[in-house]
Amino acid sequence: MVRTAGAPRGGHKVTIKDVARLAGVSPSAVTLAVHDKPGVSAKTRERILQAARDLGWSPNQAAQSLSGQAPHTVGLVIARPARMLGLEPFYMEFISGIESVLTRHSCSLLLRLAEPEEEIEVHREWWQGNRVSGGILVDLRVDDPRVPALSAIGLPAVVVGHPSLAGPFPAVWTDDAVATEEAVRYLAALGHRHIARVSGPAELGHSAIRTETFTRTTEELGLTARTVVADFSADQGSRACRTLLLAAERPTAIIFDNDLMAVTALGVAAEFGLSVPHDLSLLAWDDSQLCQLTRPMLSAMRHDVFSFGADVTETLFDVILRRDAVSHAAQVPSLVPRGSTAPPPRPWADLSSAHPLRAAGSSALSRGGWIY
Repeated sequence: MVRTAGAPRGGHKVTIKDVARLAGVSPSAVTLAVHDKPGVSAKTRERILQAARDLGWSPNQAAQSLSGQAPHTVGLVIARPARMLGLEPFYMEFISGIESVLTRHSCSLLLRLAEPEEEIEVHREWWQGNRVSGGILVDLRVDDPRVPALSAIGLPAVVVGHPSLAGPFPAVWTDDAVATEEAVRYLAALGHRHIARVSGPAELGHSAIRTETFTRTTEELGLTARTVVADFSADQGSRACRTLLLAAERPTAIIFDNDLMAVTALGVAAEFGLSVPHDLSLLAWDDSQLCQLTRPMLSAMRHDVFSFGADVTETLFDVILRRDAVSHAAQVPSLVPRGSTAPPPRPWADLSSAHPLRAAGSSALSRGGWIY
């Protein structure tokens, strides 16, 4: 191998001083050349750039960020248990979308799982320690304390949530109100009059928006409705489903705020001897691969979470690079009917008195007033 004269030996990490030594200039001249600043001649700039290429050196990304040249790391703090995050399809796809943009910009993602009360301090330490160029704020709560605290320290950030939650930060959100209304009206059109919903934590902004829309729409349609709060986990999703099925007025359809809870509901329905969708309809949210791996496949409100993560990250780069960062809604979730939704079971009153099963009066064929 031919060795360039003046190149460092062994495992020594190449620095700006090595480039300056090889090009026969000062380190400050190297800085001017690589950032295309005035102060060096075209001939000298080319000699410096060639020396950098020969040594395989590029300007330190963190240093570029500190001088306002380019972002180097994006921070993301998620208030979820580690074990639960590994099972949650939404965040796996969302992070993949983030990474798809960071890779193009040669940037990294700094991820931390924390308790809600720790989120502000983590972001503050990262920003004041120059470890991140900006942050993505997720799971916004009503009157979220992160918004004023992180705005006050000047953190470039994007809120994943409705603009009403974002304060001065740009927001990228999905229209949960429109999607929730579509889900309710779809089930009502199938004939369901008793509809329930298993939501995420009530303090989350998007949970509050979905709950308000669910309540308003069911009231407009004259439906019997109930919302049970869970935490997106399989365990609490199962418990919430059991609570609904043990109620005196059992729902014939249930909407879930994520896919994981909807998948566990299939097992709960089986515990009760119910057939999905003939006895009970289930409707999931986000439409991850989980929905298509079950039998029956789950109907869902489809949301391109990968593209959503990419959109959020592109907006953050607009903020960091001081371009116009506009709050905007991402793609509205759309209904994908599959095998887990159908018209509700028919009550006895809907059957002709001449029907052989009704004439026989067989209680073994009825549960709670419904034919199975």
